[in-house]
Amino acid sequence: MNDVHIAHATKLVRETHEGALPRPVVKSFFDEPTYTASHVVYDPKTREAAIIDSVLNYDPASGRTSCESAQAVLDFIKNENLTIVWQLETHAHADHLSAAPWLQEQLGGKLAIGAEITRVQEVFGKIFNAGTRFARDGSQFDHLFRDGDRFMIGEIEAMALHVPGHTPADMAFVIGDAAFIGDTLFMPDFGTARADFPGGDARQLYRSIRRLLSLPTETRLFLCHDYKAPGRDFYAWETTIGAQRESNLHVHDGVSEDEFVEMRTKRDATLSLPNLIMPSVQINMRGGRLPEPEENGTRYIKIPLDTL
Repeated sequence: MNDVHIAHATKLVRETHEGALPRPVVKSFFDEPTYTASHVVYDPKTREAAIIDSVLNYDPASGRTSCESAQAVLDFIKNENLTIVWQLETHAHADHLSAAPWLQEQLGGKLAIGAEITRVQEVFGKIFNAGTRFARDGSQFDHLFRDGDRFMIGEIEAMALHVPGHTPADMAFVIGDAAFIGDTLFMPDFGTARADFPGGDARQLYRSIRRLLSLPTETRLFLCHDYKAPGRDFYAWETTIGAQRESNLHVHDGVSEDEFVEMRTKRDATLSLPNLIMPSVQINMRGGRLPEPEENGTRYIKIPLDTL
């Protein structure tokens, strides 16, 4: 990871606060069954927008999918007369299915994820015995971001930052004065993401988090999940760099790398796998596309026994 990229991202945020760049508007949508926050971020001047970490509803008991959560996003975009230029995924989620292909059909926009998705595809392609027809080169996505890549949403400059640790492919997107950081951090009273999935690494996660925390303290952070910390009776998904540095339960200023790794490793050993990891990773490593129908016209999800 290159600190030059963080320096440039810091410059973007500071220029935004100084008025050199428009401040993006962010509208968030919370899917309570999966505790997932999806975000629409847009330039109020040009009305160009990105959708980040969308949710396709899935009922594990029946195996049925539906689009209620994505429909709410779609309705908002149409009501606000926005033009979608990006469908962004911070990583291949293990707790919900992506609705990006469905939204892309309705609204357009390039589907993008971090370039290290190929590592995730390689690992989970083997776990799910996906076969040779499953491409492990990221070609299911329209664009693969690398650390420091810059892009535009209207007139707002944005930057992709590689922040591995939760998975090898995690990306954060700094858009104006806002950063969309996926699962690296939760709200300060809940802590940080797990690092025990295949390809995860607690030490790498700490370094990615400290890299993010070097952004200006006023940077708005938009998270991918919230689970209501003990004592808090409402969901929350927006905070700031300053709040995280001051009071994050796991990684506030003063917590060393070794202390974090010890805590994270012990905590992860007590966690069960996410309820939807089997369908989610299987779908999301394909860019959110469902498996091809078999000869009887039905699509199937594989469940590897005694493996994870």
